[in-house]
Amino acid sequence: MRSLRNIFNLGIKELRTLLGDKAMLALIVFSFTLSIYSSATVTPGSLHMAPIAIADQDQSQLSTRIVNSFYAPYFMPPAMIDSNQIDPLLDAGTYTFALDIPPNFQRDVLAGRQPAIQLNVDATRMSQAFLGNSYIQNIVNDEVSEFMARYRAGSALPVDLEVRARFNPNLDQSWFGAVMAIINNITMLAIILTGSALIREREHGTIEHLLVMPITPFEIMLAKVWSMGLVVLVASGLSLIFMVQGVLHVPIEGSIPLFMLGVALSLFATTSIGIFMGTIARSMPQLGLLMILVLIPLQMLSGGSTPRESMPQLVQDIMQTMPTTHFVSLAQAILYRGADFSIVWPQFATLLVIGMAFFGFALSRFRKTISSMA
Repeated sequence: MRSLRNIFNLGIKELRTLLGDKAMLALIVFSFTLSIYSSATVTPGSLHMAPIAIADQDQSQLSTRIVNSFYAPYFMPPAMIDSNQIDPLLDAGTYTFALDIPPNFQRDVLAGRQPAIQLNVDATRMSQAFLGNSYIQNIVNDEVSEFMARYRAGSALPVDLEVRARFNPNLDQSWFGAVMAIINNITMLAIILTGSALIREREHGTIEHLLVMPITPFEIMLAKVWSMGLVVLVASGLSLIFMVQGVLHVPIEGSIPLFMLGVALSLFATTSIGIFMGTIARSMPQLGLLMILVLIPLQMLSGGSTPRESMPQLVQDIMQTMPTTHFVSLAQAILYRGADFSIVWPQFATLLVIGMAFFGFALSRFRKTISSMA
């Protein structure tokens, strides 16, 4: 009972210290509000409101159909320009795409001469240029094919392919971006808060006070783990309910309490990583540099940004030992597909084992650090 009381009181001390750290409080609020909103609303992987200009030198029915086929949300309303304005406007960065339809285009198409349309692309906007090039080619080819089908009989395909998207029928980017932002921010803050809590003890000189008190390194470390983990757990739960469901209107298919249980197990492992990094770093700038080396691989290779199946087998095997891989798997299964405990229990069990291993390793390192300070 004395040990539990020490762990509880030390954890309360950590919470009070965090309340006095305005920078950390601002980071927590930003990570679970504005960061979630921006991650959900930006569309980095798709074409969105791309500026396009069209020089229609044909002024025919076919060219008009092509002009009218560009609309939101992929393209802005096309601006009609002269062909001699294409280069100056692209050089000025006014438009990303400029389509030049030559004279007599419809007549040549009907005569079977295969005329060419020139597409000019500002490739300095690399993401839009790469995607928009394919979009525009498909749009023009479809319009020409439909126009010619009125004069030539088209043959029906023997198979009709029906595409149905599960769990996100409209392929809405915000549904995926909001949830993945919460998952990534949980990992980031768990490491930062616990690591900074240990470094703050060293910088403020309070670590010497702890060394002379009748408490063990286990109690000190467990107090930092439960207190900082509780902060992230509460903040992520509130963000999921009020920000994701309330503001962004993202539907959650599964059980939120079951997801929060998975968050707690993940925090048990990631806060231990934060303690370990806090024993290595001697200052907050050093901790920030270590975060770059640790956090980016944990997030990029966990399966949240890129399917793990597309990674080399060696990377997949290494990431099986990381908590973020199993956390992303159970989070997606619960929140996207409505999975219950009978489906995700292997991820829960793996997270518990990994968390215990990381906690034991971090405790060993923490004890050595404490003994060297003494």
